[in-house]
Amino acid sequence: MGAGHSHDVKVEGYEKPLWIALILTTSFMVAEVVGGIFTNSLALISDAAHMFTDSAALAISLLAIQIGKKPADTKRTFGYYRFEILAAAFNAILLFVVAIYILVEAYLRISNPPDIQSNMMLIIASLGLLVNFISMKLLSQSKDDSLNVKGAYLEVWADMLGSVGVIVGALLIR
Repeated sequence: MGAGHSHDVKVEGYEKPLWIALILTTSFMVAEVVGGIFTNSLALISDAAHMFTDSAALAISLLAIQIGKKPADTKRTFGYYRFEILAAAFNAILLFVVAIYILVEAYLRISNPPDIQSNMMLIIASLGLLVNFISMKLLSQSKDDSLNVKGAYLEVWADMLGSVGVIVGALLIR
């Protein structure tokens, strides 16, 4: 608030789509973990791991919006809105951790490949694609107004592409 100007940032209206996307993504993540274990599909388990990062990104985005609502003060003339940048960096770190896990698990499976139940894998991945598509559509309305929502949107977009990859993998295994 120095020099007669304000750094008010619009954060209202982003919570509802983020909450819906969080509930959908987290619920389906659990289904993918169970399905991945049941079908022996590393593709489903890795997609579930990516959905975990999506869930974390959505939860962090919601937290960042709550923190970002705090008003500016004499020490923070921009308010707490910068927390969104920290949240985006944390989400990037989570993606790297998941990628390392998937690479290690894939390496271990090369020497001892399990039998895969491709029909169930295909059904679960198709449902995952639908969940990701719904979440992406919900977040697309606000993605250009908030770095936080844009980060969550891109996470869900990437996971939607991952679901397409799992579907292709299931069809190839079949």
